Amino acid sequence: MPVENNTRDFDPEIVTDFRERMSYGSYLDLDTLLSAQHPVSSPEHHDELLFIIQHQTTELWLKLVLHELRAAAEYLRDDRLAPALKCIARVKHIQRTLTEQWSVLATLTPTEYSQFRDVLGHASGFQSYQYRAVEFALGNKNARMLSVFESDPDAHSLLAEVLAAPSIYDEFLRYLHRAGYDIPPDILSRDVTQAWVLQPALVHTFRGIYEQAGRDDGREHWAAYEACEELVDLEDNFQLWRFRHLKTVQRIIGMKHGTGGSSGAAFLQKALDLTFFPELFAVRTEIGVRE
Repeated sequence: MPVENNTRDFDPEIVTDFRERMSYGSYLDLDTLLSAQHPVSSPEHHDELLFIIQHQTTELWLKLVLHELRAAAEYLRDDRLAPALKCIARVKHIQRTLTEQWSVLATLTPTEYSQFRDVLGHASGFQSYQYRAVEFALGNKNARMLSVFESDPDAHSLLAEVLAAPSIYDEFLRYLHRAGYDIPPDILSRDVTQAWVLQPALVHTFRGIYEQAGRDDGREHWAAYEACEELVDLEDNFQLWRFRHLKTVQRIIGMKHGTGGSSGAAFLQKALDLTFFPELFAVRTEIGVRE
C-alpha cells in the first residue's frame, strides 16, 4: 500500500544533533570540496562548472589509482601477489569509471566550449602531475616531464620520487625472478628511470608461463599467469581511456591545438602507440607457433 503522505518517518535511533559529533559532511570536508569550483568566465558560462567538475573528479580518481599502484608495487616487493592483484583489480574498476566519465564531458558542444575556452589560458590536462605519476608508476617514464612542474615543488618532488622508483612491471619481473622464472640479469638491474622498451628475451619467459599454465599439471604456474592477464587488463583499460579522451577532444575542438600548447588531438593520437607491458602482448603472437 502507498504511504498516505508520501514521506518516511525517522527511525528513533537516527542521530540528528551534530553540534559535538563528526558528521558526514565534516568527515568528507565537504565545505572545502564543494567550494573548490571557481569558474573564471565573466559572465559565468553555464557549462564551465561541468568542465571543472569533470577534471576535478578525474584528479580524485587518479589520486586513488596512484595510491593503489604504489601499494601493489610494495606488495610485490614483499612477494605478496594476492593483495597486489587486489589493488590492481580496484584500479581496473576505477579505470572503467574514468573512461565512462568522458561521455559526460562529450555533452559539451563545440559552440558551448568555445564560449569560455579562452579564459583557460595555458591551463591544460597535459599539466596533470597525477596523470604523469600514474604513467611513471606503470613504466612510461620520461624525465623531461619534470620540467613542466618546476614551479610546483610538491608535484615535482612526487614525480621525481615515482620516476626513481621501480615501476609495477619492474617489481613484477623481480617477483617472477624470485619465484624461479628466467628473467635476464640485465633487466633486473636496468635503470628504472628510463621508459620501458620491448625486451625480446622476456617473450620466451612469458610464453612458458602461458603454455605451462594451460596444461592439466600447470597449477604451480597459475598465479604468474593470472598476474600477467591482470596487467594486460590494466593496459587495455588505459588504452581505452586514451582513445575515449582522443575522441572526446576531437568531438569538442576538432583538430585545434591544445590550450597548453600541444597539437591537441594529434598529440593524443601518438599516445596510443605507447605501451606499458609490450612482452605480454608480443607473446600472443608466439603462443601455439611451432618452433
